[in-house]
Amino acid sequence: MAGHIQDRWYKTETDTNGKESKVKSDRFGTGLRYRARYVGPDGTEKSKSFRDGQKRLADQWLKDIEADMTSGQYVDPRAAKTTFQQYTEKWLSTLGADPNTIESMNSQLRLHAFPYIGSRPLGSFKPEHIREWVAQLEASVPGSYGRIIYANVRGALSAAVDDGYLSRNPVSARSVKPPAVDPKRVVPWSAERVFAVQAAMPARYRAMVDLGAGCGMRQGEILGIAVEAIDFDSDTLHVVQQLKLSSSKPVFALPKGGKTRDVPIPGPVADALRAHMKQFPPVEVTLPWKTPDGPKVTKRLVFMAPGGNHVWRTSLNEESWKPALVAAGVIPKPETKADGYAAAREHGMHALRHFYASALLDGGENIKAVSEYLGHSNAALTLRIYAHLMPSSQERTRTAIATVYDEARRTV
Repeated sequence: MAGHIQDRWYKTETDTNGKESKVKSDRFGTGLRYRARYVGPDGTEKSKSFRDGQKRLADQWLKDIEADMTSGQYVDPRAAKTTFQQYTEKWLSTLGADPNTIESMNSQLRLHAFPYIGSRPLGSFKPEHIREWVAQLEASVPGSYGRIIYANVRGALSAAVDDGYLSRNPVSARSVKPPAVDPKRVVPWSAERVFAVQAAMPARYRAMVDLGAGCGMRQGEILGIAVEAIDFDSDTLHVVQQLKLSSSKPVFALPKGGKTRDVPIPGPVADALRAHMKQFPPVEVTLPWKTPDGPKVTKRLVFMAPGGNHVWRTSLNEESWKPALVAAGVIPKPETKADGYAAAREHGMHALRHFYASALLDGGENIKAVSEYLGHSNAALTLRIYAHLMPSSQERTRTAIATVYDEARRTV
């Protein structure tokens, strides 16, 4: 057995003849009678007390401790008392990820996880607690967003297992499922809509639409594109950075996922960029790299705000993009200025990337190339998003089999 059990109500005394006998201690009849004790892997003594009549439970507790030590499932009881919020906040501080990512994760957990499971000790977690929390999550946030929060909770609990705070991850149980997601297919814009929105944009921002619809760039990549990233000799666009916010401060950083890429520049897009830079000469902008306290980097940005500074995403969306959506009939015009524009998540500048992907697939480009040009982590992700936009293979199948039949019949 991993330890021993002390009976606090009795003590052993030895008489003058060396004979041992049990006698009542000063604590007889008061407090918890049995104390099960053992020495943990860290060399310190651990214990747990049990009431009178629970010696069998104390024995079983020690046997369970011994079994856990043997199987590698042992968790220090003191560590198991650490709450999910206490551990997760510590875990987030050691991730070393992008500050924006950490800030976003912290916000999501603070709003949607800590109020429900934050105070629960890690050692008490069971799959049912996660199932109950997921049900609450599904009732409060969209499924796709809920899955991100779910993944963060799963990551924190996995780290807790690695660090010895938890014997197994309750999220990994078969009975636990992530928040359900209503499948929503991407509906790409028509070319008429793309050009109608572009025509309604201020002249200094119209070439942004060319980069989104003609090169598949993300909004942050468009805002951060520098002159040196455009190679007119080889008609290639080097997507190597973006303009983003880190702790509410503008910074230059690598594209999403740290994935740089080269994208072909179609002729009309190259012409639009040349005309844009002639009308609005690029200006040098100096910003920190990656974090607000990162090294300063100077870039000649292609797009500038009217005041000569870099373009702020929020200002662009509210002052230029949404008015253009209204002019193109994509969203309704606000009845009053106080009303503001309607939410248009599916009609953000990301819609231009969807148009780009759909145009490539419709033109017969293979999914691997489309994935590379979009900067996706892998082709499987691209396929999940855009598979329904790929030209149907049914007619090709009919033609291929019919051809085989025709050739066989001619030889008979």
